[in-house]
Amino acid sequence: MSKQDKKGLVPALRFPEFREEDEWESESFDKIYSFKTTNSLSRDKLNYEEGTVKNIHYGDIHTKFSTLFDIEKEAVPYINPTESLEKIKPESYCVEGDMIFADASEDMDDIGKSIEIVHLNNEKLLSGLHTLLARQIEKKLIIGFGGYLFKSNLIREQIKRESQGAKVLGISVGRLSSIDMGYPVDEKEQQKIVDCLTSIDELVTAQTQKLDHLKALKKGMMQQLFPAEGETMPELRFPEFRDKREWEEARLGDKEISDFIKDRIPLNQIDIESYISTVNLLPDYAGVKTATKLPPSGSFTQFRKNDVLISNIRPYLKKVWQARMDGSASNDVIVIRAKNKIIDDFLIYILKNDDFINYVMKDAKGVKMPRGDISSMKKYPLYYPSKNEQQIIADCLTSIDALITVQAQKIEALKAHKKGLMQKLFPARDEVIV
Repeated sequence: MSKQDKKGLVPALRFPEFREEDEWESESFDKIYSFKTTNSLSRDKLNYEEGTVKNIHYGDIHTKFSTLFDIEKEAVPYINPTESLEKIKPESYCVEGDMIFADASEDMDDIGKSIEIVHLNNEKLLSGLHTLLARQIEKKLIIGFGGYLFKSNLIREQIKRESQGAKVLGISVGRLSSIDMGYPVDEKEQQKIVDCLTSIDELVTAQTQKLDHLKALKKGMMQQLFPAEGETMPELRFPEFRDKREWEEARLGDKEISDFIKDRIPLNQIDIESYISTVNLLPDYAGVKTATKLPPSGSFTQFRKNDVLISNIRPYLKKVWQARMDGSASNDVIVIRAKNKIIDDFLIYILKNDDFINYVMKDAKGVKMPRGDISSMKKYPLYYPSKNEQQIIADCLTSIDALITVQAQKIEALKAHKKGLMQKLFPARDEVIV
């Protein structure tokens, strides 16, 4: 920004008591933060069992750490006791209010992803491999504000522009130092923003825990409603079936159990709205994304509503989906259709079971991109009861799936609400007062 641009920033939304306050201050990163030394310890130098000093690995910033990092709420590895820490300067140990950035990523959306250290519980913590550790030169931002500020569009778009690289993107100390930051001088306004966004984060956490409980419930139910490995009967049967005959044994590829569909369809007859590939085949609670474009050529399988779709290439072999409409699939998707002895809704749960997934993974063939072996899949041993019992089991699990879907939608709605608030509570670049 030019000096003229730096008169101030005004967000689209301010809390009532601050609407008549001064515009936000605008300063470059290096006027607010200085960088401290980090280490380059790889994963094999870390462990989760013992040690005196914990260490932030950039991969955990990408995958699991919260924006506001509380060490009591996070699983953080220790540095192995065999590693010498004698050369670590005291100033390199994290303090509350520090920002830690991941300086490398294969994904543009994650480059420069950051966390703010808000609670250390008197534990020792270092910033490690592929991270940048920044500390305020003098206190201008309250604890918590920086964490959210660096998630705002104003900052994220600048970081993306400053990133460099082809396959792996990187952000350097020099480039991060040059980005422009905006903040309200009044700490009370900063606190109000932190409190607002923290309350939403707490709701997301609570709802995510509910979702995890539902998934655990479903997993537990499936373990009880289907025979365990080496067993021919499930641990749990509904009362009306407890005195009925034992489950029958079969192989997935038996002609009365299922068909592996090979019905082909030419490219010019494919509807993009119902086209499925490994790219848009997602876990069942999230739905299926509509493909953005069709491939230029290839082999395609025609499927029907209620057929089972299995992604047939790693790392996506765990994706199993029941078709909700007629459509077509790329050749990296296996299509399986229930036959006389098995109902559609029961077959999908047989194939979503961990036993089947592990079976497929074990027999996958190939080096760089292993594929499931169809001949092996056809030999998968399974047990099944009468169709009436199949339907009761399927209805039970479907009801849990419905709860999981609703719960996931609640979480996505909260995240969307937070994203919308963030866009208004922090200024955008085009809202600079000139």
